[in-house]
Amino acid sequence: MDEVIHDIAVIPGDGIGDEVVPAAQRVLEAVGARHGFGFRWTAYDWGCERYLETGAMMPDDGLEQLRAHEAIFLGAVGAPGVPDHVSLWGLLIPIRRTFEQYVNLRPIRLFDAVQSPLAHPPRIDLVVVRENVEGEYSEVGGRLYAGQEGELAAQLAVFTRRGTERVVRYAFARAAERSGRLVSATKSNGIIHTMPFWDEVVDAVAAEHPDIEVERVLIDALCARVVSRPGSLDVIVGSNLFGDILSDLTAAVAGSIGIAPAANLNPERDHPSMFEPVHGSAPDIAGQGIANPVGQVWTGALMLEHLGHPEAAAAVHHAIEHVLDDRVNHTPDLGGRATTEQVTVALEVAIGQA
Repeated sequence: MDEVIHDIAVIPGDGIGDEVVPAAQRVLEAVGARHGFGFRWTAYDWGCERYLETGAMMPDDGLEQLRAHEAIFLGAVGAPGVPDHVSLWGLLIPIRRTFEQYVNLRPIRLFDAVQSPLAHPPRIDLVVVRENVEGEYSEVGGRLYAGQEGELAAQLAVFTRRGTERVVRYAFARAAERSGRLVSATKSNGIIHTMPFWDEVVDAVAAEHPDIEVERVLIDALCARVVSRPGSLDVIVGSNLFGDILSDLTAAVAGSIGIAPAANLNPERDHPSMFEPVHGSAPDIAGQGIANPVGQVWTGALMLEHLGHPEAAAAVHHAIEHVLDDRVNHTPDLGGRATTEQVTVALEVAIGQA
């Protein structure tokens, strides 16, 4: 039987993306060789450097180029000298919206040898499901009287029934696969229109799933609970803004944002999904060879699951656990002194021994 070859677009992007993406590709190649599949990588040098040279983060036909691939493997976006709203709205957000990647999936886990900032951390193993294409991050709004005393900025949050319901249904499906517990992040006591609407949709979907235990928790109280009782959380579903905040907070509580993965999913597979770690471009450490590759590698495991290789994904998970259990493999973000190359080699060895 011929080896399966997956056609993957690769965008290292900015900062440490150029370091952690090749590292993750090596680990994915290693696990693919063990499990009978391979990759055809097509690299795109899109990002802030291109913007500074050409005035655009990607070419005019960039989205059409990406459409031909099975998935997109992204490193990081953002660099000093390029405003964040320019870099994100020039690359990341158009990809998410054009390809209807309406689920942002962010698993969070505290590994045994990783130090949490909490004094007495419990077992942390949860998933944040973030609505990814509408909500508070809309393009609807504007500014008036720029530079004048009465300058005004207005931003409209957009919540559609279709958009809210589909991400909530996805979260319920994940909860059913896990512990059967789901927390919905809201703020319906203060945001009078969109959040009561969100709650109504969650309640309607909950009525179809009597086996799922559902809690509605205000976002401020939920942030406090992430710090005080993270072990009580399993699946969290939130709007674009709330999910963004919660996923970074939960990653920090679990030891480091540097190891946190993420997937931008089009669950129907009508379009390619995109896989990117949470950590961003980290310009303060870029080029030093000390970036933690685990977030990108774990992101690669999410891509393997999406591509239909759960056993290979599990092998990557086990390799990450094995490597992180030895503190000699901890990079500076985890309080150690390991290099990107050292951790990458350790992961390759762990894959080879599986």
